[in-house]
Amino acid sequence: MRDNGGPDRAIDTDPMPPSPFPLEPTPAAAQAAIRDEFAFFGDWSERYQYLIDLGRKLPPLDEACKDERHRLAGCQSMVWIVPAGDASRLDFAAASDSAIVSGLIYLALRVYSGRSAADIVATQADDIAAFGLGKHLSPTRSNGLAALLAFIRDTAQRALA
Repeated sequence: MRDNGGPDRAIDTDPMPPSPFPLEPTPAAAQAAIRDEFAFFGDWSERYQYLIDLGRKLPPLDEACKDERHRLAGCQSMVWIVPAGDASRLDFAAASDSAIVSGLIYLALRVYSGRSAADIVATQADDIAAFGLGKHLSPTRSNGLAALLAFIRDTAQRALA
């Protein structure tokens, strides 16, 4: 469990509900698949709809985890994230009250959840900008996405320590 933003947030050791992640064998393969999927759509309204559809695929987060302890600081929307595992495999469960943010969570978990801490730390989130999503997000959503990615990276770095 974590305390809202402190550097000494603990990683949950309780088993997590079944997760669909990872879908691809490596973070790089996940980023490439996401880039290809978004390139398929002709305009941003289609991409936003796809993002919302992805958010609907997130496994439900236990209501008990939707508390201040698991709330992600830096997001305008309500976002809760629960890390579990150790350096050999970190899993993340997360939810949001926003459809678009839920889609962003899905993308982040697709790349990072179910991976080793070393893989997470070694994987840059540059592909989000590469397929143009960054410039189409509001500043508050961009800040929230940055907070989510920083939380995942910080969790991995702590697992390696």
